[in-house]
Amino acid sequence: WRAAGINRVSLGVQSFEPSVLQWMHRTHDAQQPAQAVATLRGEGIERISLDLIYALPPEVPRVWSRDLDRALALAPDHLSLYGLTIERHTPLSQWVTRREAHPATEERYAEEFLYAHERLTGAGFRHYEVSNYAQPGREAAHNSAYWTRSPYLGLGPSAHSGLGRERWWNVREYAAWVEAMDQGVSTVAGQETLDDGALRLESLYLGLRTDTGLAAEQIPDTARLAWVREGWATIQSGRLRLTAEGWLRLDALVAQAAG
Repeated sequence: WRAAGINRVSLGVQSFEPSVLQWMHRTHDAQQPAQAVATLRGEGIERISLDLIYALPPEVPRVWSRDLDRALALAPDHLSLYGLTIERHTPLSQWVTRREAHPATEERYAEEFLYAHERLTGAGFRHYEVSNYAQPGREAAHNSAYWTRSPYLGLGPSAHSGLGRERWWNVREYAAWVEAMDQGVSTVAGQETLDDGALRLESLYLGLRTDTGLAAEQIPDTARLAWVREGWATIQSGRLRLTAEGWLRLDALVAQAAG
C-alpha cells in the first residue's frame, strides 16, 4: 500500500468493549486495533484514522468515555464518530421491531456527541465536520471532497458518483455487479440530475456540516439571528458556522434555512 502511494488507513474499530464487538458481530477483538496500528506504523504508514460508533441501545453495556480514552491512547491523527442509526431490512431493525433492542434516546445521543466534542477538542483535535475530528493539518482530503462538491467516482456495488448536477449509482447486489462486469455492460442502476432547488439544499447541508460554514447571507435573517441567539451558530468575518449544539440539530436547521 505504501509503495502504491497510500498514506492514510482508516480502521473500523467501532468499540474496544468485547461485549459491544460481540453484539455488533464484529470479527475482531478488543486487542486487534492496537496490533493493527502497530503494524501500520511499523510499515511506515503514519496517518491513521479510527472509526467509533456511539448512541448504542441501552441493552448494550458500554462506557463511551472509556472507548474514547482507549482510542486516544493509540495516538491517531484522525477520528470519525458516527451515531448508530437503524436502517430498514437489517438485523438491528428486526431486533427493534421485536423489542429486543431499543434506540438510544435523543438525550443520550446528544450527551455522547457533546462529550466527545469536549473530550477530543480538549485533546487538540479540530472538530472540522459533524462526524470527523483531526489533528490540525491532518484532515481527510478524500472525505472533504464530498463536502465541497468536488467530482467523485464510486467503484463497486452500490457505489455512488457525482459530477456537477449529475448523480448516479451502481447496482446494489454484489452478484448482479459481478455479472454486469463479466458481461461488459453498465453497472449503473440509476441516475438523477439535481434541479436548482435540490442543488441549493445540498449546498446548504454540505456547508453547514463543516466548520468552515457558509457565507452568512445564505441564511435568512430570521433564522440566522435565532440560531446565534440560541447558541447554535456563530458568525465571524461574514461566515456562519454551527456550534456542536447546532450540529445536533443539523437536519432541522437546514430545513429551516431552505424555507
